Amino acid sequence: MTYVITEPCIGVKDASCVDVCPVDCIHATEEDAMYFIDPDECIDCGACEPECPVTAIFAEDAVPDDQQQYIQINADYFANK
Repeated sequence: MTYVITEPCIGVKDASCVDVCPVDCIHATEEDAMYFIDPDECIDCGACEPECPVTAIFAEDAVPDDQQQYIQINADYFANK
């Protein structure tokens, strides 16, 4: 399992989650509208989840039904890098 960043991050990009991640698995470029969690680097510690001011971060098995597409969006972001 990994953590997933979902739609509420779009346009906000608050870096609180990045600051607390012990393995630096949360990434984005200046052009990206949101942050992404690398599923291969994430250690499932959950440190990022409570830091998100817009409640955009969920454990993969807890992503709301209307945000499920972000599991694949996060994975695809790193597959194309």
